[in-house]
Amino acid sequence: MLSHNVAIEFLWLSSLIALAWSQTDSTSGSSASTATITGTAAATNLATSSDASSSSNTVTGAAPTGSETASTTSSSPFSTSIGFSLDDFWNIWVGPVEVYSVNTTVEATPVPSAELIPPPPLNYPSFPTGAVNPAFSKNESWSFPSDFWWGVASAAYQVEGAAKDEGRGPTIWDVFTHRVKGYTLLNQTGDIANNQYYYYKQDIARIAALGVKVYSFSIAWSRIFPFGRGEVNEQGLAHYDDVINTCLEYGIQPMVTLYHWDLPLYLQNLYGGWLSEDIVEDFAAYSQVIFDRYHDRVSHFFTFNEPIVFCNTYPQPVGYFLPTDIPPKQQPFYCGQSVLLAHARAYEIAKSINDSLVVAVKHNGGYKIPLTNSSEDAVAVQRAWDFNEGWFSNPLFIDGDYPRYLKEYTSTFLRPFNDSEKARIVNSSDIYAHDAYTSQFYMAPDNGTDACTSNDSHPLFPACVNSTYSYPAEDGGWNIGYAADPLAPWLHSAADWLPAFLRYIQDTWHPSGGIAITEFGFAEPFEAQKTILADIRTDLGRSRYYRDYLQAILVAISEGTNVVGCLAWSLVDNLEWAQGYAAKFGMQYVNFTTQERYYKASFFEFVDVFGVYQGQGGGQGPGNATVRM
Repeated sequence: MLSHNVAIEFLWLSSLIALAWSQTDSTSGSSASTATITGTAAATNLATSSDASSSSNTVTGAAPTGSETASTTSSSPFSTSIGFSLDDFWNIWVGPVEVYSVNTTVEATPVPSAELIPPPPLNYPSFPTGAVNPAFSKNESWSFPSDFWWGVASAAYQVEGAAKDEGRGPTIWDVFTHRVKGYTLLNQTGDIANNQYYYYKQDIARIAALGVKVYSFSIAWSRIFPFGRGEVNEQGLAHYDDVINTCLEYGIQPMVTLYHWDLPLYLQNLYGGWLSEDIVEDFAAYSQVIFDRYHDRVSHFFTFNEPIVFCNTYPQPVGYFLPTDIPPKQQPFYCGQSVLLAHARAYEIAKSINDSLVVAVKHNGGYKIPLTNSSEDAVAVQRAWDFNEGWFSNPLFIDGDYPRYLKEYTSTFLRPFNDSEKARIVNSSDIYAHDAYTSQFYMAPDNGTDACTSNDSHPLFPACVNSTYSYPAEDGGWNIGYAADPLAPWLHSAADWLPAFLRYIQDTWHPSGGIAITEFGFAEPFEAQKTILADIRTDLGRSRYYRDYLQAILVAISEGTNVVGCLAWSLVDNLEWAQGYAAKFGMQYVNFTTQERYYKASFFEFVDVFGVYQGQGGGQGPGNATVRM
């Protein structure tokens, strides 16, 4: 469906010609500083080969294909067969990036003991006396299993910074944040972010100091393959080697996500990124490198984070990427099809390398509650499941194919999976991983479901469901729970619905390895507007969210639901995608000028629950901590 031959040649050749004109006065003999177009197909055959003898970002040779065997290089000689260097690629498609003053790895320093003192009411100093806290008794029927794993999560583009360092190639998010004005709040970028590319040792030391057991992070595809395919960047691999080894040194279990939305830009402009099944083999080649390198130290891999979300970034802003003639409302589902095929390939590769690995996709959404007991709202709820969790869960856990209502739509334009593909997709997820933040009410469209499904211009088409976070007016019109920051309008605290949600997952998709909540967290309302550090750190809304949520997991476990682990989002305030740095999900405050980190009260609340109900992590701070569960 991609009409790219003429369009992409025009885009690429226009850029290359501009570059060539800008360099006509250059006297350098280096091919790194000269763009030479050598044939009409040059624009669609940008190569990423290596000339290891050169210290410049220049390579020669034919364009690689997805089937070529990847090789590594320790320098950063990445460019194209037409002398188009990685720096050229950055300069033309992204432009200048911000650079932080610290650009070498910072060694960890001990966390001062004063920083590890929990806040009231978890702890009161010995002086002054007189504070009264009505403590709650521990529920003796609750406990986390001894092998229940818990920790914190992050994602590469949101925290790493070091945008161009050590051979990283540009991604679609670098274009979104630099070129598409208004795509992020205040046009904020991930150029520096938390500078975790250099501060990871300190960040790992800080979570270890609170007893955290797991750190889940993502690997930036374009740090390993700067152009998404071709040459492998050894510097990127070595960096993640050290992140993993640092986790292990501190007794923290590393978990790795292969793809958290930062698609290498070259692949988007080569064939449309996830809109094309061409990406399957490129992702497979990337997966092979990751599993080969890290399988001996990492037990859990997540191939994709929230494909529902990143597939719905299609259609992408017009004029910045390869154009396509796929109708806009169909594009997310072409993306989803490629994701399922790519995951199945990656799963096979992982198991061929180490059959003991746990490999899964991270789903997202939430519990779907009918607003009324009408048959129309019951249908709306099922449609909501089919167009959300069911989109990926049914193929992975039931039969290798899409659920009923989704398939009724996609069968009008997507090719069907063949029997071989279905067999590879089904049962290719070892656990059911879900980023389960909230729950929501669903109901039929105001003018009925049929009126929507028969009208592809209807604003709710193709899912044709409506939703709300409020009970009906006749039931008081109350919110389902406490609202998060206005920059996260999709998020309300709804922990009282979590046990039912987890049961639904278990009863519907029957994951043999259990359920893992791989993200949950809360954007403290208006936290970005606070200026006093003590006020920022006293995040009562987020603290209550974590306490209520973990109690709900304990209820689910006590009722027989097999929940195997959970990961809080996030260990630090970071770039929250389109919301920039204004939506705060971190359990640590970050001064983005100095890169100093400060624990918030919610971090202590989170770990304390495990100290009480698993005997690990929290519940061990100094002072007279009280049990409030």
